[in-house]
Amino acid sequence: MNLAKISANGQITLPVEIRRLLGLKSGDKVLFFQKQDGEIVLSNASAQAIRKAQKAFAGAAEEMGVFGEEDVQALVDEVRYGRDG
Repeated sequence: MNLAKISANGQITLPVEIRRLLGLKSGDKVLFFQKQDGEIVLSNASAQAIRKAQKAFAGAAEEMGVFGEEDVQALVDEVRYGRDG
């Protein structure tokens, strides 16, 4: 368990252990959300956005026939040069 004090400006310093667990560094943003039971949860906003994007794109690569690095490179070449491979 970690404890942080709220300053007169409403600011807190997250304990180093918590920053490490969340993978936070200077300048990162944190996300606060309230669960249905009223508990407040703190999360790394960048990591949360990545997970949301991954969920949104789940299965898209397979639908496009992209199964590996070579397929990705072929798509890049097609966009870049207007041709296959």
